[in-house]
Amino acid sequence: MRRAIHDATACREALLRLPQLGLGELRQQWRVLYKRRRRRTSAAELLLRAVAYRMQEVALGGLRPERQRQLRQFAQQLNGSQEVRIRPRPELKPGTRLVREWQGRTYDVLVLDDGFSWQGTSYRSLSALAGKITGTACRDRSSSD
Repeated sequence: MRRAIHDATACREALLRLPQLGLGELRQQWRVLYKRRRRRTSAAELLLRAVAYRMQEVALGGLRPERQRQLRQFAQQLNGSQEVRIRPRPELKPGTRLVREWQGRTYDVLVLDDGFSWQGTSYRSLSALAGKITGTACRDRSSSD
């Protein structure tokens, strides 16, 4: 298992073998995958998870640069103020078109600077727009804070 794992199939096979490895073998995998020694002894379960994560990261790719940047920002916020402001969902850029099908009909929604547009009408939130389309009251999360 020392060779680099370069594809999803090989990664899957290696992951299936991980639970049968002993603590020493897991530590060896850690050294191979992270290219350094562990500073302190870890529980076998935690070590197994870290090795499995790294195998998948090597085989399938890691986090996108945007997500890495967000995590660094969260860490800096936490180090500075002990409080992290995490957005509940990704930002949608104005001009983006959201196309979805519901009950056999396709809906095309345009993301605006301050909401959404559908059939020439502006909506403050996707929940309000979904309520209009479905005819049901959706909880508008943007006003719940």
